[in-house]
Amino acid sequence: MVIAYVMVKAHTGEADRLKREIEAVEGVLSAHIVAGDIDLIAKVEVDSPAAVKDVAATHIQAVDGVEDTQTYIAMD
Repeated sequence: MVIAYVMVKAHTGEADRLKREIEAVEGVLSAHIVAGDIDLIAKVEVDSPAAVKDVAATHIQAVDGVEDTQTYIAMD
């Protein structure tokens, strides 16, 4: 299993809606609204690094209101 964290920058004030939609993406274990330079952090657990790319670049970035993402794969 591969664990990754996707930092989500939003250009909408609808953080609760974004959280729900991101949590509905297959492979996303949880999403949290946070304070700081980013708006949400999603924890992803999938079978491969390629699947991380699919979740982050294809599905999370497609959610209406997502401006940008940065993805970090856990090393331990």
